[in-house]
Amino acid sequence: MKICLYGAGSTQIKSKYSEESYKLGEEIAKRGHSLVFGGGSTGVMGAVSKGVIDNNGKVLGIAPEWMEEYEGMCKECDEFIYTKSMDERKSLFLKHSDAFIIAPGGIGTLDEFFEIIVLRKLQRHDKKIIVFNMFGYYDPMFEMIDFMIEEGFMKEEIDKNTFKIADTIEKVFKLLENE
Repeated sequence: MKICLYGAGSTQIKSKYSEESYKLGEEIAKRGHSLVFGGGSTGVMGAVSKGVIDNNGKVLGIAPEWMEEYEGMCKECDEFIYTKSMDERKSLFLKHSDAFIIAPGGIGTLDEFFEIIVLRKLQRHDKKIIVFNMFGYYDPMFEMIDFMIEEGFMKEEIDKNTFKIADTIEKVFKLLENE
């Protein structure tokens, strides 16, 4: 399975996120899956890719060339696709991936996450989307989504099934591989 990871590229994150992300990458490789990601060498993205690479897994990075101005790019990818824009990058994530894992991240990760769930809701794809809610990172976002449902802005029967939530690596792969 080609798994697309959305996650932070920030160098400012707490080490617990990097450590858990590395373990996620290890597990992706050990299970024979490959990684598709934003090509960053730092933060959650960098830790996951390092975990995959250190365990002989395959890695595809996708990013605009100008992204190097903002964060380091992974030089150990098996393949790297340079794009002209972030929109092109997101289109290629969808094209080259079988499933998505949303790990902790910032505004860029949220942009990617919300676009991929909207596209699923609008039946533009049927790929699994798993939010890896390590350390309860996304709890406030889920509270906001619940509030949106309560206020009538979202339909629970549609939106609650658009993505699944896992709080451990084991649960991530149970949802990806068994359902």
